[in-house]
Amino acid sequence: MADVIEVGAARGDAPPPAGRARRRGVTERGHRATPYLFLAPYLVLFLVFGLAPILFGVWFSLHQWDLQLPNRPFVGLENYRDLFSSDSADYADWWAAVRATAIFTVLSVPLLVVVPLGLALLLNEKFPGRTFFRAAFFAPYVLGVAVIGLLWRFLLDANLGLVNRLLGAVGLPADTPWVTDVPWAWVSLVGVTVWWTCGFNAVIYLAGLQDIPAELYEAARVDGASAWDRFRHVTLPGLRPVLLFVLTTTILASANVFGQSFLITQGAPGEQTRTVVWRIVDEGLRNYDVGQASAMSVLFALLLAVVSIVNFRLFRYRED
Repeated sequence: MADVIEVGAARGDAPPPAGRARRRGVTERGHRATPYLFLAPYLVLFLVFGLAPILFGVWFSLHQWDLQLPNRPFVGLENYRDLFSSDSADYADWWAAVRATAIFTVLSVPLLVVVPLGLALLLNEKFPGRTFFRAAFFAPYVLGVAVIGLLWRFLLDANLGLVNRLLGAVGLPADTPWVTDVPWAWVSLVGVTVWWTCGFNAVIYLAGLQDIPAELYEAARVDGASAWDRFRHVTLPGLRPVLLFVLTTTILASANVFGQSFLITQGAPGEQTRTVVWRIVDEGLRNYDVGQASAMSVLFALLLAVVSIVNFRLFRYRED
């Protein structure tokens, strides 16, 4: 019996050697650190180009940060109060820019949500040349805003533009002020933006359509569902997450419009098409008032955050 106990003790759970335990501990810590090593490049980029500018922007907005002055005193919320005080010199220009941005967003977002969806439904069907048409509709999106703006600035010129020449050739008015008067300036900005970016949203919709199981459509056909019923009860529910993504990103992109109005209408007529981003750039880089420009940026970011949250809540409610 004693021999059995001694053998059991000899073969029992004896602690491993110190060197092996140390190596195992190092290995376990290495495994725990592996995810952070993979995340490190993104975290560094996010901290340097994402979080740090946000924090600096908030800090600047609390100061009278004029690049032409040696001192930048702390003023608290004064820059924000100026945006809501009718006695301030920035009040009228700021809210005119907000109004212009709201007009463009309200006009462009429905078109950029509905038109690409219809385009995606057509391009999802099987027909000769489908790949060519997919590439053709997406092609404008690869061009930069500078190219798009200058191109359409010349095409829409009231005197020398090709658009008015073509309209005159078919008996329509050939002197439409596309870039110098409202509402034609808004028609030009929205139309160019839809032409330029609808291909991107169409590709996103196409990816969502291909994820909807074909069996659902077959079952709907067997049950006698019409094309409209299949779209309403199969396509739209299947695209709900994609619709949320497209709607949110389109609202944010439209609200941040700058290049189109800067290059095509140049703010005309007067400053009616001068948007919020243009106003922020003007205040910070032309007037050198970085503190006020930062306050505008922070306030605008908060407004867009509220819109995005409301958008997510509405879609979540419908889904439930």
